[in-house]
Amino acid sequence: MLQFFTSGESHGPQLTAFIEGLPAGLELDLVEIQKEMQRRKIGSGSGARQKMETDTVEIVSGVRQGKTLGSPITLVIKNKDFANWTEVMSASSTDTDPELKKVHNPRPGHADLAGALKYGFTDLRNVLERASARETTARVAAGAVFKQFLKALGVEVASYTLQIGSVQSDKAGNFEEVKQAEEKNPSTRALSTEAHAAMEALIAETRLKQDTLGGVIEVWVVGLPVGLGSYVQWNRKMDGQLAQALMSIQSVKAVEIGEGIAATQKHGSEVHDPILYKEGFRRPSNNAGGLEGGVSNGEPLIVRVYHKPIATLYNPLPSVDFETKEVAPASIERSDICVIPRAGVIAESMTAFVLAKNVLEKFGGDCMEDLKSNLENYKKRVG
Repeated sequence: MLQFFTSGESHGPQLTAFIEGLPAGLELDLVEIQKEMQRRKIGSGSGARQKMETDTVEIVSGVRQGKTLGSPITLVIKNKDFANWTEVMSASSTDTDPELKKVHNPRPGHADLAGALKYGFTDLRNVLERASARETTARVAAGAVFKQFLKALGVEVASYTLQIGSVQSDKAGNFEEVKQAEEKNPSTRALSTEAHAAMEALIAETRLKQDTLGGVIEVWVVGLPVGLGSYVQWNRKMDGQLAQALMSIQSVKAVEIGEGIAATQKHGSEVHDPILYKEGFRRPSNNAGGLEGGVSNGEPLIVRVYHKPIATLYNPLPSVDFETKEVAPASIERSDICVIPRAGVIAESMTAFVLAKNVLEKFGGDCMEDLKSNLENYKKRVG
């Protein structure tokens, strides 16, 4: 079974991604992995941390001569900022002033308060260092591996920005438009030039107000075979797996597949995609977003990911000092104004993991040659 884990703190020495279950013989391109890391760094609304870190990935296990070995893969990303936090984040006991960089005032909308109460901490830094979205750096490194695995099987993943704050972009009509959005408007990844300009202006205005913005990402996947996932048990339904994986991303509050929200206001005759047959089963529409009954149906997978505004505000909301219980402004940690332009690559990574996992569960194989053979035989059977 394919699985991956991440470890590391925001200002600790490094972030690590550990992947278990990929077959042997997958060609991995470190340059392509590094490109994905750069995509996570670039976008309007970013904070100073993105400029400081190089996010260089080092593969320390599971790959030899550019190919996977079938053994666990470990990816390491060093935190350059750790040099400024060595005493505070040391794993060893030190004589450091216990109040240095200590956080007392929980931020509304963040894990600070609930996490401290759960684990019995008095210093909220013990929570925020791991709950930070910096953790997604390791997810993107792992996701870059999963995307190369899928691409070797003819499956591609891409995303664009559908909305930032109140500004909406046009919806993509095909996969080529999705892929072109980042090239046309790299700082927002909106489809239209008009929406791009309006998003840039809104982010600039929000920065001056010392506030934050949320928005919506749309992820597309093409090339998926019919039959990934299953309807026979709740935890095997692929839409449920996607929702869980994408909801686990920091600041995500909702996930939609296909025209899920709009469909609630329509009749069934307006929603469900007719079935045609011409050299295979086809649909003239894709309101289902590529999934029916928890199973991929051969159409492009379309998933929307809804992010709330970031919890750290430079003009902070009222809070309470965790120790004294006195009224105090929420803590301020270095943060972005808007993550949406960079969030697409994170959503792509988590989507790629779920798809790769389901591919391996269905087609198996300890090496890529066996996996590809199983997939081709299946495609011939289903037409």
